[in-house]
Amino acid sequence: MSDLQATGLGVTYGTTVAVHPIDVTVPGGRMLAVTGPSGAGKSSLLWALARAVPGATGSVTVGGVVLGDREQAARAGVVLVPQDNGLNPTLSAEESVLVPLLALGVPAREASHRVGESLTRVGLAEFGRHLVDQLSGGQQQRVALARAFALRPAVLLADESTSDLDAANRELMLAALREEAARGAAVVLATHDPEAAAETDGTLALDEGAATWVRSW
Repeated sequence: MSDLQATGLGVTYGTTVAVHPIDVTVPGGRMLAVTGPSGAGKSSLLWALARAVPGATGSVTVGGVVLGDREQAARAGVVLVPQDNGLNPTLSAEESVLVPLLALGVPAREASHRVGESLTRVGLAEFGRHLVDQLSGGQQQRVALARAFALRPAVLLADESTSDLDAANRELMLAALREEAARGAAVVLATHDPEAAAETDGTLALDEGAATWVRSW
């Protein structure tokens, strides 16, 4: 298990403070909800944790290793599922999961196994050959999560990854996120859904970039 730890992490865009400096620790095996209205700073916090915000203040470590940039974070096993899913619309669901694995050097046979396993976990095994732009918004969210699961992250940052899902699929995805935590990952879910937040181990609320712990470890 690898703990995710941020110290003095803050985000500023020009003169606008998106996230006031904050200390956050998410132990491996735990799942944290980051809540708040639109514009509260949830996405900025997740992107800063992934070291994908130039000029963000503070430090981020995974398993005690200081992450200097996004590439180093990726090597440490930090996987970000962005709010827009980050999928290529010209790829199929299977290809969307497969390409990042091959890029990391996962052997083709192992990569193919992970693709099938991950799409099955998110309930999309029969949609593997569908192009991304043929899928609904909720299905695209699930493909993006399948891609993240296949990478077997040490840290999984999911930005509103249950927002377009019906109740049944939301529960399926929350269960899958909890499975990632049970596997040892530190999981952070940004959500405006109080029911989703209630199913996590802790809750950090953001309001205009200021953080308040609602439930801590």
